[in-house]
Amino acid sequence: MGTTRLEAFSDGVIAIIITIMVLELKVPHGDDPTALMPLVPVFVSYVLSFVFVGIYWNNHHHLFHAAKEVNGAVLWANLHLLFWLSLIPFVTGWMGENHFASRTVALYGVVLLMAALAYLILTRALVHCHGRNATLASALGGDFKGKISVLFYVAGIPLAFVHPMLGYALYAVVAVLWLVPDRRIERALRE
Repeated sequence: MGTTRLEAFSDGVIAIIITIMVLELKVPHGDDPTALMPLVPVFVSYVLSFVFVGIYWNNHHHLFHAAKEVNGAVLWANLHLLFWLSLIPFVTGWMGENHFASRTVALYGVVLLMAALAYLILTRALVHCHGRNATLASALGGDFKGKISVLFYVAGIPLAFVHPMLGYALYAVVAVLWLVPDRRIERALRE
């Protein structure tokens, strides 16, 4: 089967995730800049989460641009990814409302880790569906960024208990790593 319905459904879910996150930003009572100060942790957590959801949307788009078909395993792997992404608004809000408390930063890292693992599972399911010699398989290659991201999340979770901002900083490093666009798929499709 084709990829159109899966892409449309995924785009819709991701749009809802972003909408839910922005709705968690509460309007302050007061019109002076000091009224915004209590919202700073919530806004900072929102920005990083928005970047992560945007990165997943961007890479998901590229991934399915290279895919020609999907099967049942790919559909379930995609739902698995969307499940973990759908938890991002909850952990983002909890972390921001609690001013980056250790447990909240650690749980945020667990959700990011599970989303990264779900994305890796999705890529493997697509490679299996298309075959190891397909353009998609060669484009994904060894997936250094995906593997290093998992290591950073695994390190960031316990670091959150040492000092929450150390864990958060490692998560932010992963986001910066992925902000540099992953051109593997575009390059493979051109060739």
